[in-house]
Amino acid sequence: MQHTKTDTDVLVVGSGPTGLLLAGDLAAAGQGVTLVERRPHGISNMTRAFGVHARTLELLDARGLADELVETGMKLTGLRLFRRLSLDLGRLASRYPFLLITPQYQVERLLERRALAAGVEFRHSTELRGLRQDGDTVTAELTDPDGKEIALTARYLVGADGHRSGVRGALGLPFPGVSVIRSIVLADVRLTEEPEGLLTVNGAEDSFAFIAPFGDGWYRVMGWNRNRQVPDSEPVDLDEVREIARQALGTDYGMHDARWISRFHSDERQAPAYRAGRVFLAGDAAHVHSPAGGQGMNTGLQDAANLSWKLVSVLRGDAPDPEALLDSYQGERHPVGKTVLRSSGTIVRLAMAHTIPKRAVRALATGVLNAVHPAQDKAMGQLSGIGIAYAADSAAARHSGGGRAPDAALDRGRLYELLRDGDFVLVTPQAADAAAASIPQAPGRLAKATWADPSRRTTMLVRPDGYVYWEG
Repeated sequence: MQHTKTDTDVLVVGSGPTGLLLAGDLAAAGQGVTLVERRPHGISNMTRAFGVHARTLELLDARGLADELVETGMKLTGLRLFRRLSLDLGRLASRYPFLLITPQYQVERLLERRALAAGVEFRHSTELRGLRQDGDTVTAELTDPDGKEIALTARYLVGADGHRSGVRGALGLPFPGVSVIRSIVLADVRLTEEPEGLLTVNGAEDSFAFIAPFGDGWYRVMGWNRNRQVPDSEPVDLDEVREIARQALGTDYGMHDARWISRFHSDERQAPAYRAGRVFLAGDAAHVHSPAGGQGMNTGLQDAANLSWKLVSVLRGDAPDPEALLDSYQGERHPVGKTVLRSSGTIVRLAMAHTIPKRAVRALATGVLNAVHPAQDKAMGQLSGIGIAYAADSAAARHSGGGRAPDAALDRGRLYELLRDGDFVLVTPQAADAAAASIPQAPGRLAKATWADPSRRTTMLVRPDGYVYWEG
């Protein structure tokens, strides 16, 4: 099939973690990728995201980046919420049974390096003004660093440009939802006293506070006071941050030398559609929610991993039904975004509980999770991402449970090492027979291996994003 000549195969708007992982995947697979970003070049260390969950680390492992990222942070093997609920992350069935505490800019640094090495063309200080779709192309109307109006054509465009997404706005898509919490303060500070735990978080009757280390002597502090609900534009100083910390934590740990202080609000919103023709939304452009649970950046990275291999399959001509495969991005990721909104919203509402009935509900919920291990495991699977599964009838999950494929030893190394080439991986028993003829054709390039364990008798076809495509 003939395609109109374009400036690039895929135009990615937004160079946060989501856009960087997606662009790097596409370029590593040999596709032409241009990434535009309205900010000047240079990754800011003024970051909100601080936690990298187990499933995200598995996806980074499939790109050869996880071990290097782990070296930049600290491992948190347990979480304690509401003073009563203890979650033992060490029980996660993953190579990474912990929450990695490391600032977002470390993730961006590794992903940007990978994208540059793969050949992504970066255009910073370039802003999207509009877009139009025409047949088999999409055209982005941009303003370059000199203020000149330019146009770039692509076969597909992905908006990974944050909660104020210009791509979503250009599509005319609504972003329904509510503001779940207002007047949150953030500060990067030095501390005179070092907190006892790696992650310090607690809520008192009218306030809560969170403290996490950057790892270089600086700490991120987040706080909220029910009795001071003011607009984002209201000035905030270090005394306000100290007072919230003392109310929630009993001490301010001697905060001083703040290098950055801000006030913001947190929304719960989700676009009804993640796809409009040849344009897709990912990350905060598609969904935003409260920071509770640290799922924002992680969900965006998992969006990118889900979408990238599907675009590659279609661009290479490997997909027998391209439209159904691309539609499966919406079918698989929109429900995940909805679930994350619900779970993070539940956490923050429980943290904000101040009436006796609401506190009773919180006590009951935490008591059940503490006492019932299957319920706790399900909660940790959702929070960490390793419990996420896709519908078996998805066009991208043929005749399978649609679940994540755990890492495993193979005759050619680990499964997630083989996934680093971006291919499907077919894993068969050591004594494979003619039954292989019943295995469906993968919509992409295929690598083959056998289980290192001779007792394993199943055959599994694993997608490039580490989910099961087919098994039998």
